Amino acid sequence: MAASEADDRTRAGRTSGAAIPSVSLPVAIAIVIADMIGVGVFTSLGFQVKDLPSGFAILALWAVGGLVSICGALSYAELGAMFPRSSGEYNFLTRAFHPAIGFMAGWVSSTVGFAAPVALAAMAFGEYGRAVLPGAPPMLLAIGAVWLVTAVQLGGIRQSSRFQLISTLLKLGLIVAFLVAGCTLSVPQAVRFMPAAADVGYIGSAAFATGLVFVMYAFSGWNAATYIIGELHTPERNLPRALLAGTLIVLVLYMALNAVFLRAAPMGELAGQLQVASIAGAHIFGETGGRFVAAMICIGLVPSIAAMMWIGPRVLMTMGEDIPALSVFARRSRNGAPAYAVLFQLTVATLMLFTGSFEAVLDLVQFALLSCSFLTVVGLFRLRIAMPDLKRPYRAWGYPLTPLIFLSVTGFMMFYLVTARPWQAGLGAVAMVSGLLIYWLAHGRSRRTAATAISGSD
Repeated sequence: MAASEADDRTRAGRTSGAAIPSVSLPVAIAIVIADMIGVGVFTSLGFQVKDLPSGFAILALWAVGGLVSICGALSYAELGAMFPRSSGEYNFLTRAFHPAIGFMAGWVSSTVGFAAPVALAAMAFGEYGRAVLPGAPPMLLAIGAVWLVTAVQLGGIRQSSRFQLISTLLKLGLIVAFLVAGCTLSVPQAVRFMPAAADVGYIGSAAFATGLVFVMYAFSGWNAATYIIGELHTPERNLPRALLAGTLIVLVLYMALNAVFLRAAPMGELAGQLQVASIAGAHIFGETGGRFVAAMICIGLVPSIAAMMWIGPRVLMTMGEDIPALSVFARRSRNGAPAYAVLFQLTVATLMLFTGSFEAVLDLVQFALLSCSFLTVVGLFRLRIAMPDLKRPYRAWGYPLTPLIFLSVTGFMMFYLVTARPWQAGLGAVAMVSGLLIYWLAHGRSRRTAATAISGSD
C-alpha cells in the first residue's frame, strides 16, 4: 500500500519504454460526460411517469440522482488525488484495504465490467443505426463501431484525446440543438414543474425510491476519470475538477432533457414506453423526428464506446504492472497505448456481441460493481481514521456527510438488487468471491515457488 506517486510513474515508464503523453482537463471532462450519457436518459422516463405523474417529482428524481453522484465524485476525488495511479477501484481498494480486495475489483472490471457495457452500447448503436440507415445489419454496425473505436485507442493517447474531445463536443452540440428545438418548436403540454402538495407524497413513495435505482444507473460513469489518473496532467488538481465538472454538466443535461420530453409529449403517450426520445422527437420535428433522434443517439454512443474502450483496459494494464502473470497487459506501445489490454477488452466485447449474453452478464455484475464503489467510499473513512497524516492534496467537500449520502443510496441499491433480483445479486457476489480465490491461489503458488527456489539454493 506504500507505493508513492513517483514509484507509480517510474513503473509506468518502465513498462512503456517512453514518456506517456498527459491528458488535459477538457479531455478528462469529456471522458466523464461520454461515459455517463448513454441510452439510459433516453429510455427510462416512460417507466417513471407511470407511477410519478408529476413533472416536479420527475425532475426531483433526477436531481437527487445527480447529487448522489456528486457525493461519490467528491469521495473518489480525494482518493484519486492521494493515489494518482490509473485503474479506479483496483488502485483505491488495494491502498485502503488489501491487494486481494483490489484484485477482486480489478478482476470484475477487467473481465466483464467494461466489456459488457461496451457490447450493450454497441448493440444499441446497431439498433438505432438501422433507423438511420434502413437495411443495414445491426450486428455489422455494432461490430464496426467497436472495432473503429478500438483502432483509435490503439493509435495512442494523443489520438484518443483528440477523438474523445471532438466526438463528445459533437454529442453535446446535438443534445443542445435538441433541447433548443424542444423549447421552440413543440406545442407545450399541460405539465407542471413547480412543486405542489401532491408532490410530497410522490417523493416519499416507494415508486420514487425504485425510480432512483434506475436513475443512478443512468448516472453511472461519474468516476470515469479515475481509471486514467496516471495519464492525467497534474491529477491532484485536475481529477477533482474533471469529476465534478463532468457530473454537474450531465446533471444539468439530464434534467433539461427530461423537462423537454415532458413538455413535448403527453404523459399518457410516454407512460410505459421505452423510446421516449423518439416519441418526443416526433412531436417536435414531425415524421422526421424519430430518425433525427436515432441519429443523435447513434452519434452520442460513439464517444461513450470510446470512453469505455479507453478507461477499461487501464485496469488490466495496472494489474499487469503489479502481477507478473499479467505483465503482458502492462506493455505500452510507442504512442502510449496498452495494446494487449485494449485487444483483450475488444475480444471479450466482440464475443459478447456474437453470443448476445452481454445483457445478462451486465445484470449479473451490477451488484459486484456497486459493492466495489461502496467499499471504495468506506475506504475513504478507513484512511481518514487509520492514516490521518497521509498527504491529501484534495479533501472531499462536506465530509463526512457527502460520503455518507453516497453510501446510503448505494446501500439501498444493493438491498434492492438482493431483494428484487436475488439470483443475479448472488451470482454477482460469486464473481467477487472468485476474484478473491484467484488472488489467493495465485499468491499461494508464488510463495510455494519462492520457497522451493530458496530451499533448492540451500
